Amino acid sequence: QVRVVESGGGLVQAGGSLRLSCTASGLALSNMGWFRQAPGKEREAVSCIMWNGATFYYSDSVKGRFTVSRDNAKNTVYLQMIILKPEDTAMYYCAASYDYCSDSQVNFQYWGQGTQVTVSS
Repeated sequence: QVRVVESGGGLVQAGGSLRLSCTASGLALSNMGWFRQAPGKEREAVSCIMWNGATFYYSDSVKGRFTVSRDNAKNTVYLQMIILKPEDTAMYYCAASYDYCSDSQVNFQYWGQGTQVTVSS
């Protein structure tokens, strides 16, 4: 049974930092993506890291502030977020893709339930 579980979200002041974690079980090494969805907005791609650790994608809105990494021995992917802004407030989702890294949700087969990040001004 495949499980994708995010953790690490919370409430932080603007300018602060958080590190999200995503643990995947029941599946082989796969490309892992981070997405987010703010209230009233569509889900958007944030970043994607390939199975071998190569970073494929960062959205323009997070470049220079967010860093994706992974520890394959722990089946865990991380999203380090710094200099957080109120507009980063969203539910953050982790997803796994056996196809390829991309910014398109349709390429991801397995999804977590999300972890909430709230940035206060």
